Amino acid sequence: MSEEKTTLEVIAPTVDEAIANGLGQLGLPREMVDVEVLDAGSRGLFGLGGRQARVRLSIRWAEEGQSKSSPAAPPVESPAPKNEEAPAVTTAPVPAPARTEPAGDEETLRIAVQVVSDLLERMKVRARVTADYVQPEEGGDQPTVMVEIQGNDLSILIGRRSETLNALQYIANLIVGREAGRWVPLMIDVQGYRQRRERQLRQLARRMAEQALHTGRRQVLEPMPANERRVIHLELREHDAVSTESVGEEPNRKVTIVPKK
Repeated sequence: MSEEKTTLEVIAPTVDEAIANGLGQLGLPREMVDVEVLDAGSRGLFGLGGRQARVRLSIRWAEEGQSKSSPAAPPVESPAPKNEEAPAVTTAPVPAPARTEPAGDEETLRIAVQVVSDLLERMKVRARVTADYVQPEEGGDQPTVMVEIQGNDLSILIGRRSETLNALQYIANLIVGREAGRWVPLMIDVQGYRQRRERQLRQLARRMAEQALHTGRRQVLEPMPANERRVIHLELREHDAVSTESVGEEPNRKVTIVPKK
């Protein structure tokens, strides 16, 4: 009996994505495919300067001539003749799948600190990173991991309209979730910037609400990310004379403050 293999090479930003894309194209489960990592690639920083990963997926068929439209049935085990040896099958190392069990509280904090520290190192930024839990706001059911970054001259981590900080948080959130094997609510703050920004937004919300009442006209705020728009909505949620709504499309979505009739 001979063994037949069909191969497919896939290029993607990461090895995991390349494997997933290849399995999707082949329509086969992981156990029916051998994976060889041809190039692990490099991530770069925020998608810049990186190199894509390249893998080769080989479909294994139990019997020669078996249709490729369906996976081969597992062979029935039988004692091998004493004068024959089973052929050795070798595959390149494949990244282990994410754990399905939830990580412990302290372990999740450790993962968050390590991930953010690694990202800062890639950015060549020296800073001290700590993490702790903050209790969820009203309606929430899971504490948020708050990562604090402290150091000198860290304005580069914030950027215009918090764009750099939000990008850093987004990437860290994805990696922490993958490492922990579950979704982890996570926020990153740089030297108390988010707390100061939240106070400014609350003051802005009250000031623009007064202006809306004084002029009788709706007030449209500057474009903001979702977490900042939420601060405006929450600040004016119980206001008797105005209401708020978000309008527009990302990344230019903004809050409108409307006088109640």
